Amino acid sequence: MESLRPRVRTLNDRPLNKAGAYVLYWVQANRRVDANHALAWAVRLANMHGVPLLVYEGLTCSYPAANDRLHTFVLEGVPEFEADLTRAGFGYLFYLRRTPADANNLVYKLAEKALAVVTDDFPTFNVAAHNRRVPGRLKTAYFAVDSSCIVPMNVHEKRAWAAYTIRPKIHRELPLWLKPLTATLPTKPWSDSLLPPGLAEFRTPVRRDNIPALVASCAIDHTIPLSKSYRGGTTEARARLERFLVSRLSRYAKESGQPSKKATSELSPYLHFGHISALEVALAARNYATEHKLIADEFMEELIVRRELAFNFARWTPENETLDVLPDWCLKTIAKHAEDPRPITYTWEQFRDAQTHDPLWNATQQEMLTEGKIHGYYRMYWGKKIMEWSPTLAEALRTMFRLHSIYALDGRDPNTATGILWCFGLHDRPWTERSIFGQLRYMSYDGMKRKTDIAAYIRQYDSPQVSLL
Repeated sequence: MESLRPRVRTLNDRPLNKAGAYVLYWVQANRRVDANHALAWAVRLANMHGVPLLVYEGLTCSYPAANDRLHTFVLEGVPEFEADLTRAGFGYLFYLRRTPADANNLVYKLAEKALAVVTDDFPTFNVAAHNRRVPGRLKTAYFAVDSSCIVPMNVHEKRAWAAYTIRPKIHRELPLWLKPLTATLPTKPWSDSLLPPGLAEFRTPVRRDNIPALVASCAIDHTIPLSKSYRGGTTEARARLERFLVSRLSRYAKESGQPSKKATSELSPYLHFGHISALEVALAARNYATEHKLIADEFMEELIVRRELAFNFARWTPENETLDVLPDWCLKTIAKHAEDPRPITYTWEQFRDAQTHDPLWNATQQEMLTEGKIHGYYRMYWGKKIMEWSPTLAEALRTMFRLHSIYALDGRDPNTATGILWCFGLHDRPWTERSIFGQLRYMSYDGMKRKTDIAAYIRQYDSPQVSLL
């Protein structure tokens, strides 16, 4: 328990319910058994008090922009997660809330009989909102556990202003945390007889073959198609990790900035939905690099330093979909150039449908529309051009977040927030002043053409629009 304690926040002042029949682990972000510190904390708490562990996961129809793509990806991880939990002796109840009229209080009902509630500490979207709202309504202790970062978010006592300010501390702390998490099994097995009366009927059986029907039964947006390439679940995540290690890690340092080369891990959707942990990925990359005499430093920088900088930002800046969170120099230069004329502007629908004059930008949006993510380097260009072609930078920001919320499997994530806000100067520095952007970094089509093989990328995500460049 002591090794996990730095990852734990107690979010209310309620004591343990010593009459509780089980510990409740409410899964909100980390949908896996392995390398899950929240699950480890919950089972050790259960074992300490001689009770079993119940894992509860819910998927509601009511989150913003709920759609087939996002619902399906989550549901695809459920059968494997359930099998792993059941095999280990944990209880599991998955509930699919199909319509707004359906019950929306299962966490509270399950908590009534719980010794304690344990959940994921995740600093964005519904998880962060739930962790602010739910604890005060319970009569038992509520713990949030960080299983997203390798170096716990709690280690950092303030917001870091750039990678160079957080990197030294992460490197100092990393040896303490970059090590396997020992699995702990329950000493007391679960029995469904412990469920509060009437709650067993809410269990939603999920199998690979019934997922389309389950999704179709939900009151969500059915116009957003599934990703062409990404399927949810830990097995899928590990298959991508293995492919990355074998065929991409050796190329990562030189080719990760070349989107057409396909040298990245493509694990961001799985990290976001918790189907695999950053800890497992980092250990696998380190061990593979050592065994095959490779250098994984560049990949580890992105996976650990850059990713955990994003989590640090989101932890200390909970309301982050606004320009107000930017450094002062950004706000000043944005205000100075707010009235600069825009030679070209596009509507929301034109951005959404990849209908601009720029074939590279259209290709990046087509990647978002079809795959559910954009290569990180081209996403910078994607964002910079939305800024250039929007009536205001505030509207550009709304467009970027909205597109990610609807289409991106790795949206609603700390990395999404920082990746978008980086376009507006977050974690960056002042550059040469120019129209519209002021001192914010500018990116051009010609620059992308010099640095990357845009023709190869455009062929991969061909857009029917005619170039006017």
